Amino acid sequence: MAGRVAVVADRVGWEERRLIETGPDLGVRFDWVNDESLCAGHRDAESLKGYDAVMVRSRSYTRGGLIATLAEADGFRVLNSAQAIHSCENKLVLRAVLREAGVPVPDFRLALSRKDFERALGELGVPVVLKPVYGGMGKRVTLVRDSDLAQSVYDYVEDLGHAFEQACLVEPYLGGGSIRCLVVGRDIVAAAEFESAGTDWRSNAALGSQSRALAHDPEVQKIVDGVVDRLGSGIYGVDLFKTGSGYLVNEVNHAPAWRGVASTTGTDIASVVVRYVQETLE
Repeated sequence: MAGRVAVVADRVGWEERRLIETGPDLGVRFDWVNDESLCAGHRDAESLKGYDAVMVRSRSYTRGGLIATLAEADGFRVLNSAQAIHSCENKLVLRAVLREAGVPVPDFRLALSRKDFERALGELGVPVVLKPVYGGMGKRVTLVRDSDLAQSVYDYVEDLGHAFEQACLVEPYLGGGSIRCLVVGRDIVAAAEFESAGTDWRSNAALGSQSRALAHDPEVQKIVDGVVDRLGSGIYGVDLFKTGSGYLVNEVNHAPAWRGVASTTGTDIASVVVRYVQETLE
């Protein structure tokens, strides 16, 4: 076996299972390591001993970056880098670093209070999307179509959200479709366009959105190149909005789900990921 990789995650999902099954045929062994059992911080800890690399796929909004930081400090090769994971875990940080790098992102406002939210509504108008700074899979993302309902929507943020959960982004509603690009290394290995299905306006594979394979588009490649230039080579799910003036990067996922894109495009993404990991170990 050419190498052993610890897949650090809170659970074994479809993607992790595919890596574990596919890896041995290509010379790489993947083992699940529960991110709740690491007790990281002690250099001689047993949890990661014997592994050649650590792949962080924690679905927590905060665990991944913390674990990656300690693993890198202890000399492990970490996929993706701790810096990239920290950026992807926080939607505001991601927007800031991409915008600074010249990568186009949607207009947005940071809302830390009702006063912020009201001002954002005044500047952006409705409809707007209210989304938590920390979160994924379309959870707690709310479309505010009517200004009369906006205050009631924010009541839930104010009354039910804990400290960091009250940090939200407000952005213009750009339609019910998005593009998911699966990036391995620097290459787009599969891309699909998702449209909202049924009564749910959100376009997210985890929510059962309709999808179709997307042909190679030089403009999409240019945007993705800009993302990878800033975050570094790795394994990413890059989500784009298509607008009249071009593509915008909505989110970048450091531990992307790819079952939906794989089934839509017919691409064996797990094998591509394993080969990329193998190359990094050489």
